[in-house]
Amino acid sequence: MNTKLDNHFMLSDGVALEDTMFGALGMRIAECTPDRVVATMPVGPSTRQYFGALHGGASVALAETAASVGTYHLIDRERQMAVGMEINANHLRPKLDGIVTATATPLHKGRTTMVWDIRITDEEDRLICVSRCTVGIVPKVR
Repeated sequence: MNTKLDNHFMLSDGVALEDTMFGALGMRIAECTPDRVVATMPVGPSTRQYFGALHGGASVALAETAASVGTYHLIDRERQMAVGMEINANHLRPKLDGIVTATATPLHKGRTTMVWDIRITDEEDRLICVSRCTVGIVPKVR
């Protein structure tokens, strides 16, 4: 697997990552191997909830992104797509600013589904959120 991360490592030609939720929330992939995906996201105006803390939905979006990217790099990208099927999250502490980091590790690597454990931490490695995500592996729509 090539772990070089460029701006179009996931989407079809002509589609910029910045034009997706990934870009809108400022997510970045820092590492991608068969056994670990590390993604970051800033905590700021686009990721805060009404009361000023990191929005739980933004944390879930980061968690599902890390799991989906990990699954994508383990499948036949010519014939298959990775799609989120189920996700749960426990939000353990508020985060007001800075950067959060999601570290996703696979619990199950199947032919039709993969299950990922995702831990989101702050800059001091304090746990902000824990999540589990099931990603489906489906045929590409032609």
